[in-house]
Amino acid sequence: MIAAFRAASFVAASFVSASFVAASFIAVSASAQAPAAPSKGTPKPEAPKVDAPKAAPIPELRFERMLPELPLVRPIQTLQRPGDTTHLYIVEQPGRILVVDPSKRDTKEASVFLDIREPVNDGGNEEGLLSVAFAPDFDKSHKLYAYYTAAKPRRSILARFTVSDDGMTCDPKSEELILEQSQPYSNHNGGAVVFGPDGMLYLSLGDGGAANDPHNNGQNLGTFLGKILRIDASKTGAKGEPYAIPADNPFVGKEGAKGEIWAYGLRNVWRMAFDSKTGDLWAGDVGQNIWEEIDLIEKGGNYGWNAREGTHEFEGGKGDGPFKEPVVDYHHREGQSVTGGQVYRGKAIPALDGAYIYADFQSSNVWGIRMADGKSTKPKVIAMKRGELVSSIDAMHDGSLVVSTFNGGQEKGNPGSLWRLVEASK
Repeated sequence: MIAAFRAASFVAASFVSASFVAASFIAVSASAQAPAAPSKGTPKPEAPKVDAPKAAPIPELRFERMLPELPLVRPIQTLQRPGDTTHLYIVEQPGRILVVDPSKRDTKEASVFLDIREPVNDGGNEEGLLSVAFAPDFDKSHKLYAYYTAAKPRRSILARFTVSDDGMTCDPKSEELILEQSQPYSNHNGGAVVFGPDGMLYLSLGDGGAANDPHNNGQNLGTFLGKILRIDASKTGAKGEPYAIPADNPFVGKEGAKGEIWAYGLRNVWRMAFDSKTGDLWAGDVGQNIWEEIDLIEKGGNYGWNAREGTHEFEGGKGDGPFKEPVVDYHHREGQSVTGGQVYRGKAIPALDGAYIYADFQSSNVWGIRMADGKSTKPKVIAMKRGELVSSIDAMHDGSLVVSTFNGGQEKGNPGSLWRLVEASK
């Protein structure tokens, strides 16, 4: 991203001045940062904090380089295909997905799994191919879902592709459009598509961009902007739409509300993930100019943007509570763009089990927290890699954590790297 990626606020040094494009949702059927402009004023003083609960200590970690000879361009996600523990699928923001065997450490060239650079618009720092997920029934359906940004007109797209029988290639011509969302600006495109333990597809969208949520999208249930959606991508809608709206979604049947909405009041969720043991949905929501936050996403929850930034009143914002409190928030003295992470459930580091690991794109701090008695322990910096901009932390099938980074900057075409998080003592 040009200027300062801000991890899905990837924040642009100056946001696009363009006439507002109506943030209307288009279901495709027969019928994807540089610091945003600061808000005026300062937040009110913090309320007294309740002492953090005590829990098992979280071990120190270190970055261990993977595939050092493999050239990558702005890698923003790493994942594995269901049933395949051998290969890594590496998502590059300009619009490619590469597939590689990480055991071949000196690999200099990866196979191209999918190349959609032509339809993908990565012109803005926060635009591009932003997230992908394999369908939970992949062994039968062979489907891959991708979330990316396109141009003319500027919009975000959720699409479905068909993967070859051997899982090594994906045909770009097999694309099926699932939904499109018009975007008024080039930033705040959100960028996480994940499947839950319920088999539903969850998608995060940012508030539409610029700064300060100028169109008050976060609190408006009539738009998808500033929301997390939940859809059933395995079924068609009542009128032939390419997905169905689950009947138990919180706003189904509510006048003026989109039935696809699962949670709202979010500025720009960059990376969210389910705890594979508890089913909890964790998200990192990129802040405006002072506070970053980690949230536990609940059905129907209102997370406060733009009435609040983290736990703090946001001057000029609008919205009525009650609001869901962040699990933790942190000041821009510690980092400037949160990258949501993962709850560790691997076997290699037993002392890390159950800890939520997240990072900051700008500072490269990696923190760990635990939940105890419904509250978070005090965040602990457990790793850092100066000069590497952390774009994603992803869990592999064995629970190990792979970190995607940009090397030393975020200019267009900037190289990147992959790393494992391993015990610092080993």
